[in-house]
Amino acid sequence: MTTATRDDPADVRPTGGLLRHRDFRLLWAGQAVSSVGSNVTTVALPLVAVAVLDAGTFQVAVLTAAAWLPWLLIGLPAGAWVDRLPRRPVMVICDLLCAAAFLSVPLAALLDRLTVAQLLVVALSAGAARVFFETADQVYLPVLLRPGQLPEGNAKLQATQTVSYVVGPGLAGLIAQLTGAVAALLLDALTFLLSAVFLLRIRTREPCVRPSERSRSLSRDITEGLRFVVRDPYLRVLTVFGAASNIGLTGYQAVLVVFLVRELRLEPGLVGGLVGVMSAGGIIGALLATTVARRCGTARALLIAAVLTGPPALLIPLAAPGVGLAWPALGGLLIGLGVAIGNVVKGAFRQTYTPHHLLGRVTVSMHLLNYGTIPVAAVLAGAIGARYGVGTAIVGMTAWLALTPLILLVGPIRRRRDLPAAPAAS
Repeated sequence: MTTATRDDPADVRPTGGLLRHRDFRLLWAGQAVSSVGSNVTTVALPLVAVAVLDAGTFQVAVLTAAAWLPWLLIGLPAGAWVDRLPRRPVMVICDLLCAAAFLSVPLAALLDRLTVAQLLVVALSAGAARVFFETADQVYLPVLLRPGQLPEGNAKLQATQTVSYVVGPGLAGLIAQLTGAVAALLLDALTFLLSAVFLLRIRTREPCVRPSERSRSLSRDITEGLRFVVRDPYLRVLTVFGAASNIGLTGYQAVLVVFLVRELRLEPGLVGGLVGVMSAGGIIGALLATTVARRCGTARALLIAAVLTGPPALLIPLAAPGVGLAWPALGGLLIGLGVAIGNVVKGAFRQTYTPHHLLGRVTVSMHLLNYGTIPVAAVLAGAIGARYGVGTAIVGMTAWLALTPLILLVGPIRRRRDLPAAPAAS
């Protein structure tokens, strides 16, 4: 049981849309700047490894894996801890840890002490902070918003995050072209500091967790969250689909920078620009997600999103210098469109469908498999690329991604127009 204590309701939940909701605006702004920084990292860190340290294909893939490995190592206990702790302080601490981690890279480079090993430690540290931040963020949003506001809130956050997929890589490529890849990580550190400032200005007080809930067994809390996901037919199939699609998504993305730099001989600025264009479809998807869900139904919207995410991936291996870059750009646009629609619908569904006292554990239980496959996929793609060539790795991973929509045909989602509002047992 929890007891909610809030500020003036007129301040916390005003009428007139979320743009007039002060605390949501602050959360939104914080996530916007940190998302831009995180997506600077997705290009800047591999570029540092390739351009500064002359790292190989497998080493670059391992860097991607290291950023996601913490979901496997600490994901489950993190979910249980987040359900016991105030979420906003957790998020602020995570922002500050990420800022410190990324600041260490330019400092080490300045002292001529930068190594691939340090980049791995930075990726692992930032990944661990991300586990706690994303879990706390998913639980914190329903504290700020009413259930009816969650779809709009998720859509706005997803749209901003998707914009960061375009802006972040573009900035990373531009900065790397002008001043070097290491300098791009300074921008990343600054964005996390700004995010912490925005979060600290939020006024809404969270529900207080009673001492009896903190004293419960951690293993019991973890098991309770896992059991809820495994037994629920909707959350179960969404988790399996997310895990399978992430294998393909992360697999090709882990070696994409190497493919573009070493196979197609693109300059860093063009690499960042192309990766940004490939992500631009997500902006459209996030803006359309609530409309698609309303007109087609939330269950059907998930199926539409899956179709957009899968088969278009087959366009990416057709990449070639010049006009041939239009193929990965188009494939990436459609994938981004599908991923954004699916994430908005799935996020709002999970937040309203799951009992709030279980939300942190359910979220991280789903992410354990969803994100836990990512380091495996990155290492696998790196191994294939090192052994058979990076082009072969791109083909294999995109082919896998193209088949993943078939998973959603197993289970109840294909038979419904809309997803249920609550578990059947309720």
